[in-house]
Amino acid sequence: MSALDFFTLFVLLVIVVTTLFVFVFLGLWPGKIAQQRNHPQAEAITIGSWLGLIAGGVLWPLVLIWAYYNPKASMFQTRVVGEGNDLELVEKLQALEQRIAELEQQQSNAGGAA
Repeated sequence: MSALDFFTLFVLLVIVVTTLFVFVFLGLWPGKIAQQRNHPQAEAITIGSWLGLIAGGVLWPLVLIWAYYNPKASMFQTRVVGEGNDLELVEKLQALEQRIAELEQQQSNAGGAA
């Protein structure tokens, strides 16, 4: 065998190893994302990822989207409770409740005087 034959075998081996590495990486990726985000269906996402890749990758993008989806958040809830300035929100809510009580008091006083 010549040096060119050895080089060809080396390149072929690198291509096979790289393809295998990419396949395993893509199979594990959605499951790891789901586990990092504490997704309640992380195991199902991992299985769906492998099945999607084995089936030719047709459903794999949907599994990746599923891994990023947060089923605990509703359409109208954009922030996670416990993050940010919850104390500030409570203070604003109390101020609004006080303002509503004042307006109701003013309305009842104005209605009784008329």
